[in-house]
Amino acid sequence: MPSNQDEIRNGLSGEERLIERYFRPLATAPNAFGLGDDAAALTPPAGCDLVLTTDGVIAGVHFLPEDPPQGIARKALRMNLSDLAAKGATPAGFLLSIALPTNTQESWIAAFAEGLGQDIGHYDCPLLGGDTDHTPGPLSISITAFGTVPHGGMVRRATAKLGDIIAVTGTIGDAALGVLLHRDTDLAKRWRLSSAAKDHLEERYLLPQPRNALADALRAHASAAMDVSDGLAGDLAKLCRASGLAAEVDVDAVPLSDAARVVLSADAKLIDRILTGGDDYEIVLTVPAAKFGALRAAAGNAGVPLAEIGQVMSGQGVRFLREGKVLSFARPSYSHF
Repeated sequence: MPSNQDEIRNGLSGEERLIERYFRPLATAPNAFGLGDDAAALTPPAGCDLVLTTDGVIAGVHFLPEDPPQGIARKALRMNLSDLAAKGATPAGFLLSIALPTNTQESWIAAFAEGLGQDIGHYDCPLLGGDTDHTPGPLSISITAFGTVPHGGMVRRATAKLGDIIAVTGTIGDAALGVLLHRDTDLAKRWRLSSAAKDHLEERYLLPQPRNALADALRAHASAAMDVSDGLAGDLAKLCRASGLAAEVDVDAVPLSDAARVVLSADAKLIDRILTGGDDYEIVLTVPAAKFGALRAAAGNAGVPLAEIGQVMSGQGVRFLREGKVLSFARPSYSHF
């Protein structure tokens, strides 16, 4: 790594020195040109479409300012990878725009880049370019990710079919509970959580687990899908509205972690938070009944848990049924507005 003096002698500005030192090593793809140009070039494989998504995080809104910088970087990238996974896309690269408060220490930037590099390697999703700025406001990070799918193969949210099975990956509600714990550690005692259960819930908030290993199987079997970022209740409602259909969900079939079940035994009202709180970064999908077995087998082979939770129906709206009663939610979906 070049020294500060070497960088200064080479006539680099402060921004250029940060890029040269921390972000250029992450731009390993030839079409990123070592971050030395105004733009990158991206050519999809023959017969493939590009899938584009963008998402951002802001300190105090999506994460706490004291969260570890490595985790913030990985979460910001994984949020976008989750969108690509739900569309059946293979990651191809991403653009990063970061606005740093003026008092940001260089050690923080180094740790952020280190975390980003870990996931770049793990998901084979290289940095292609971006922008760095100072801001008088809170830390802000925006990522635009690119993926590829065979031509016409993107899994949409508007293509669910009447009678489809509704399924979700992983477990629901852990991250929403983890946020509460992260803000009030005394909750762990009130909920009678073991240290392992507490750590599990907080880790699910801090570090999403995007289901990219399931992308090929979704393209082969699912009729519609989207990632669960704003809560299962709200995101499934979005999918149903886009498809012009309704849904019915068996709440007892919604997959919960052991830690979430302990929380519910302490406070049954938190089922509302679990179903609507957001930050799950799982996939909710619809699949014809005849294909569900094949999809479940593919998910098992990919190491991705998959649970059947309901059915697509005619009409409008989504009903969450528990012991024969329809649940009502004060706030059915996370919203910034």
